[in-house]
Amino acid sequence: MKQDVEAATEALREIFPPTPLQLNEHLSARYGANIYLKREDLSPVRSYKIRGAFNFFRKALGADASGKTFVCASAGNHAQGFAFVCRHFGVPGVVFMPVTTPQQKIDKTRMFGGEFITIRLVGDIFDQCYKAARDHVEAIGGVMVPPFDHADIIEGQASVAAEIAWQLPDGVTPDLVVLPVGGGGLAAGVTGYLKDVVAADHFIFCEPAGAPSLRESLETGSVVTLDQVDNFVDGAAVGRIGDLNFAALRRFSADQVMLLAENAICLTIVDMLNVEGVVLEPAGALSVAALDVLGPEKLAGKTVVAVVSGGNFDFDRLPDVKERAMRHAGLKKYFILRMAQRPGALRDFLNLLGDEDDISRFEYLKKSARNFGSILIGIETKHAENFPVLKARFDAAGLRYQDITENEILSNLII
Repeated sequence: MKQDVEAATEALREIFPPTPLQLNEHLSARYGANIYLKREDLSPVRSYKIRGAFNFFRKALGADASGKTFVCASAGNHAQGFAFVCRHFGVPGVVFMPVTTPQQKIDKTRMFGGEFITIRLVGDIFDQCYKAARDHVEAIGGVMVPPFDHADIIEGQASVAAEIAWQLPDGVTPDLVVLPVGGGGLAAGVTGYLKDVVAADHFIFCEPAGAPSLRESLETGSVVTLDQVDNFVDGAAVGRIGDLNFAALRRFSADQVMLLAENAICLTIVDMLNVEGVVLEPAGALSVAALDVLGPEKLAGKTVVAVVSGGNFDFDRLPDVKERAMRHAGLKKYFILRMAQRPGALRDFLNLLGDEDDISRFEYLKKSARNFGSILIGIETKHAENFPVLKARFDAAGLRYQDITENEILSNLII
């Protein structure tokens, strides 16, 4: 396998140089460790997906696929890598995307593929789009390019590991390798290439809490199809890990798979943007978010390689990401208050707020009550420890309130 991966890695130099492996001083100082980030967000399409796509095309065109049309189904990074490679090889490609795909992603895919690709918008969800793509392949005798569950895709993604091995300082071996997991192509490729260098129990896998396909499959001992998936971490929100990929990863323990809360991932996105000026998409932030959960007690003194898988962040999402980050950090909460309908009641409430507390939202939910009114209020503060103090003031004043910050049903309805 290693020789094949190294040949694939060398072939990739046709289209881009190795992505950097950077010692990150900010994270290293925070955890008392040597934290290296493998910056796949700096590839030509801002994700590692171009690697697998290139390797798949390279091998297909060298076999019997010349003159055929290539097809993929994707609304994200796979589509962009696919489009870039179609243009590089000068072959026709068709990208199927759901009708609900944001225009920004459609435009970027078209930009990378140019005249060599056609984009077709089909269905409201990915499953409908994927079926349309498969039907089209059968109808035209085309070539389907899967996003992760194919040996040539896995081999291409393994080039990330080949570059890491060459880029680490002489004599340095990672104590931990932290990998994001969606469909599993990247994790299968990297662990396969590094298996003689990094012990099996030195790998950490990161999945979004709302899409734990690897974790549940390892716990069960066979591939599990999730009943539902939270699509917030869209680059890793996969309902079923690839069969080939699971076969490569089943030797690992379910305890090695960390499930990261979506709001914790948002905090990492904001932190990396504000402190490092690094733009990460939610899936790209998974491995860095895992470092915060592991903490200095597990990382101190270690050499850690964390793969940053992508940076295709839609800035229209930034307000939501900032909101989620503040809630996770304990710096923003929402309350429903029962406030007396009398002169001076609002002034009395405002006097309960501390110097670092600020009202970010104030809305009457029901105005018909004669004696009391229900109010939705959002409060931001500078330090999380201010909220227990504020709640104590509410209690002492006899104020009736409910903290709905973590109540997903109420939050989704009224916030």
